[in-house]
Amino acid sequence: MDFETMDKEYVLQTYARNYVNFKHGINATLFDDKGKDYIDFTSGIGVVSVGHGNQRLADAISDQARNLIHTSNLYLIEPQAKLAKKICELTGFDVGVFFGNSGAEANEGAIKLARKYGEKKFANKKYKVLTLEHSFHGRTITTVKATGQEKFHQTAFAPYPEGFAYTKEIADLYNSIDDETVAVMIELVQGEGGVKAFPKKEIQDLAKFLKEKEILLIIDEVQSGVFRSGEFLATSLYEIEPDIITLAKGLAGGVPIGAVISKHKDIFEAGDHGSTFGGNFLSTRAGLEALAILEEYKQSGMLDEALIYFDGKLKATQAAFSTLFESVEGLGLMRGLKCPSSDILASIIKKTFEHGLLVLKAGKNTLRFLPPLTISKEEIDEGFKRLESACKTLL
Repeated sequence: MDFETMDKEYVLQTYARNYVNFKHGINATLFDDKGKDYIDFTSGIGVVSVGHGNQRLADAISDQARNLIHTSNLYLIEPQAKLAKKICELTGFDVGVFFGNSGAEANEGAIKLARKYGEKKFANKKYKVLTLEHSFHGRTITTVKATGQEKFHQTAFAPYPEGFAYTKEIADLYNSIDDETVAVMIELVQGEGGVKAFPKKEIQDLAKFLKEKEILLIIDEVQSGVFRSGEFLATSLYEIEPDIITLAKGLAGGVPIGAVISKHKDIFEAGDHGSTFGGNFLSTRAGLEALAILEEYKQSGMLDEALIYFDGKLKATQAAFSTLFESVEGLGLMRGLKCPSSDILASIIKKTFEHGLLVLKAGKNTLRFLPPLTISKEEIDEGFKRLESACKTLL
């Protein structure tokens, strides 16, 4: 039995898989079981922040696994405490951190925290969370409902939790806030929604308004966080201080992890929230090493150089293939090229794979790029060379 047959026989078919079988990787280059190499502009959907096969990360994980992988959150977990401290230092805020296992879990935790705030803070409990129509916040029942994209609200999974409402634009949020609204949850750069980065002033005005109304601002940085924007948080680029921030994806370089970060450190009490696996020895040791690597990379200037270089390549590609790409989207190494149609996007993704380049879809018609943050100039050059070759076949 081959592996594709095995997968289809024994794995629940929730993914429309491409059955390439990757065997190993070096930074932003993957190799399949036939020896073919691929430039990876996806990093496992923004997860492999320090590249494939990173020796420092592998050594840290191996060292931790030889000692302790897991006890439970009933006891002190030294690397968890250290990672929480490091995250607080990198944010520059006075915050507390809760660790889970994914972005969806982090957003669930943020919603629970907001709703308890709504009960403790106000005489009449506030519980409603406002999000945007093109948002994406996770795949659990609650975070699917928090997600504003109607296509995710399938009737098969109904009934959904109450207490969520959506607006089309940031400007529409103001008139949607009522006496039951406790929080607004947004992505500064919408990932699944088309790699759309919101204007800085629009976000700053919203943050100021919500603070005056004592309504929480939750920033979902599951994809934009952990240096993907060029800073530890995209929040820093927008010069705001949210009440709650969520992280996941690149935080541990590929080991499952999620984090809820909040300046409201006294809302949760023992027993209010928890996770069996969240913040265990293995994941938080991996997180510490991944952050150490990325912080050094940022301080060396190499991350900023990569961002500028990648941006130049995107703009040159858009200019060279303007019939295929209408605009350049996003910021940092969370980028997109908007196509005129979903059919063109599908053709580009298919052709790039044939040319040995991995890219992603975002929204209806945006080609998304989420390369490892440590990607080399040589890998960027080769990746765009392959993208160019693929695009030429479509003209």
